[in-house]
Amino acid sequence: MPGWRSAVMESREVMNVRQASQYLGISPDTLYRYITEGEIPAFKLGNRWKLRKTILDRWMERKMTQSVGRRRIVRGA
Repeated sequence: MPGWRSAVMESREVMNVRQASQYLGISPDTLYRYITEGEIPAFKLGNRWKLRKTILDRWMERKMTQSVGRRRIVRGA
């Protein structure tokens, strides 16, 4: 049953890098880069990075809004 895994992952509030990268649809390496550059807020629990789903959702919303704004500027030029 492949569907239940994604449902469990989406309901999880705190994710590790692998789970968060799957949720965002990016590679773990890209996510690590975003974390170390301060692009995506994350925290360490022990020696592992953890990310909150609500923070990732807000980050994606901001990115989508910025993307829409850029397209409007390009089209208007």
